[in-house]
Amino acid sequence: MAEKAAWFHDCGRDHATAAAIQQALSSDGLHVKPFDPLRAEGHGIVCFHEINDLLLGFLRGRTRASSGRVLALACSSSQLNSRDSWRLLHTGADEVLSWNAEAAWAGQIKARIERWTAIDDLAESPLVRESLLGESLVWRSLVRRIVEAARFTQSPVLLIGESGTGKEVLARLVQRLDERGLERRVTQPDLVTLDCTTLNPELAGSELFGHERGAFTGATNPREGAFALADGGTLFLDEIGDLPLRLQAQLLRAIQEKTYKRVGGNVWQTTNFRLVCATNRDLTEAMARGEFRLDLYYRIAGWVFRSPPLRERPEDILPLATHFLEMFRPELVPEFDGPVHEYLLNRHYPGNIRDLRQLMQRIRRRHTGR
Repeated sequence: MAEKAAWFHDCGRDHATAAAIQQALSSDGLHVKPFDPLRAEGHGIVCFHEINDLLLGFLRGRTRASSGRVLALACSSSQLNSRDSWRLLHTGADEVLSWNAEAAWAGQIKARIERWTAIDDLAESPLVRESLLGESLVWRSLVRRIVEAARFTQSPVLLIGESGTGKEVLARLVQRLDERGLERRVTQPDLVTLDCTTLNPELAGSELFGHERGAFTGATNPREGAFALADGGTLFLDEIGDLPLRLQAQLLRAIQEKTYKRVGGNVWQTTNFRLVCATNRDLTEAMARGEFRLDLYYRIAGWVFRSPPLRERPEDILPLATHFLEMFRPELVPEFDGPVHEYLLNRHYPGNIRDLRQLMQRIRRRHTGR
């Protein structure tokens, strides 16, 4: 893990308090270095006395110049209200606090910096880098937020976004980083995936909860459902927005109670899994139309992440294209000439990353000699 360090910048008038804060942070084990605009990488703290153009300009500049997070720290609690906090967050601060020397804030600030550093270490690790390609700010920001939710919480995750934007890849990342899985790596099941668009209403109970022998015609043997298979691991419900209302009610109770009965059974079974759901539908509109249950939404949306379409991360198109071509032709070192370069960047990708992958497969077959 990287050194527990942070840059510190004083945007206020109370320099004595700012110096005391720096001393308190250093005494608590956090290495604090002065802000250097030419070398201000990593996370940092900006101390302020009032919200003014100097502070807001600094926050905007740091947001554009670095991927590191910024903690905005008011010199005293009397200088900050909820409206001010939201203003700072919208401007570019990642967190806002008011200093209180009597409340051991130094330890809490140190803990925040340590958490941010641990997230960065994971986000830059081979485990993440090898499966989630992309250097755009919007993509790396999403990856860091998902890493935080996956490793440091057990809450359910809802992935929204257009088809082909990599939601299943993100679901697998949650499964790999889940602390429960790390503790039980030998026995942890793989990601258990269930596509809600393929569920037959008559057989959905069996798919979700399993069935006993003789529960219905053709049930010659007992069968485990997705809830049992995911016990101790991660259950991924893909396209949950397509789940019929009747099945939504069944799913809600099982998720809420962590118990279920097999079809044709009388014994309550228990399960414990991390739930990840995905959809390309607008669930807010679906709830307004009465097509998706509000109570189910709040059960599955502990964390909500939007996977951006390819048009919002154009700087990732060429690296992804190169990756796919290398994957299809490992012996080939691809180089795109000017026209191909322009074509790839200006083409419309209705299927997003999946569309780009298929395009590179066609290019490989038609234009590279094999």
